[in-house]
Amino acid sequence: MGGFTFYPSKLGKNYSRTDFLFISSIILLWGLGLFTLLVCTPDRAQYLFGNKYYFFTRQLMWSVISFFTLIIFSIIPIRKIRKALPFIVMGSLFLCLLAIVPGIGSERKGASRWINIGHFATLQPSEFAKFAVVLFLANLFDKYLNSDNSEQKNFLYPLIGLFIFVLVIFLQKDFSTGVFIFGIGCIMFFVSGARMTWFGPLVLLAIPATVLLIAMEPYRIMRMVAFFHPEEFIQTSGFQQWAAKRAISAGGVWGSGLGAGLNTVSSIPEVQADYIFAGWASAMGLVGVTAYFVLLIFFAIRGMHIVLNCTNRFACYAAFGCLAMIVVQSLINVAVSCGSVPTTGIPLPFFSSGGSSLLSTSCMCGFIINVSTMDDKDIDVQDMQYDSYESFNDMGLADE
Repeated sequence: MGGFTFYPSKLGKNYSRTDFLFISSIILLWGLGLFTLLVCTPDRAQYLFGNKYYFFTRQLMWSVISFFTLIIFSIIPIRKIRKALPFIVMGSLFLCLLAIVPGIGSERKGASRWINIGHFATLQPSEFAKFAVVLFLANLFDKYLNSDNSEQKNFLYPLIGLFIFVLVIFLQKDFSTGVFIFGIGCIMFFVSGARMTWFGPLVLLAIPATVLLIAMEPYRIMRMVAFFHPEEFIQTSGFQQWAAKRAISAGGVWGSGLGAGLNTVSSIPEVQADYIFAGWASAMGLVGVTAYFVLLIFFAIRGMHIVLNCTNRFACYAAFGCLAMIVVQSLINVAVSCGSVPTTGIPLPFFSSGGSSLLSTSCMCGFIINVSTMDDKDIDVQDMQYDSYESFNDMGLADE
């Protein structure tokens, strides 16, 4: 694909051991998320369900299920996951389409993003599409990167697949998730070696398309207007962000403390979901916010250490995509809570209440752990066809 290229290096010298520091960062983030739900959601849960521990106990149940999915994706050989990729991709697309089928999909606030599972739970297929897209793109990048086909074909196949996923998610009226997945896809195109002559126009084309999609729905327009003029929409479309910023400010340096000190958090309509970070910041203040970012940076560093020590091209790209999904999504959610970007509906990984998000995150974390333990039997012969690199390339980056 040419241009800037992100390559796995150290041919034949696999990492081949579990990265316990990366696992520790997952456990800490996961535990911190559960603790935040326990501390920040009692008032909201009591008001909605008459049980102040509703969100915590529900997340705890999903955590048990998600832990098993993390184990599964961390022990299944990478080559078997790749062989199952057609079923993963088609299954994900099928679930996304089911969400818009009347009687099966669950419509909320004009969007059909969920599938009813009996009377006790719902699934959000677009969360699983995140993992499927990463595996799908990594597979095609590995397949066509060194092929004899023209560069146009090498670029076109992954791009068509990405557009199909984004289109299906847009049909659910899940604009923010569709844009987010497209953005991560662009990042993966860039690191896989797409030339700027292709990559630049792709990004430029996305700008007017995004503006057009925003203009198609009145509530999206209102969100943008409320973002630029928040003081005029405090009681309407801008209330959530105003309440979140108020809660974060109330935290100060050391935080408002637990229990009664969190009176500002109870006024946030979606504190258990998209604005859970505001609850954490209110309770723990600047110290807690700093601790969260230190932990997230540590998670990202250990994840990149795994990626840059992987000698399998498919696994390298897929692990990078998984890591980017989690880290970038975390940064976007925090930015929304702080009022730096418009409201998006993007959950905070490990923190926001919701089984679909937690399941998807655990699958991606399990895959990254799996990559850290790969051995020679997981590497196909065609995956060993790398050029040799020196000095700067030993870090896993190269310019062709």
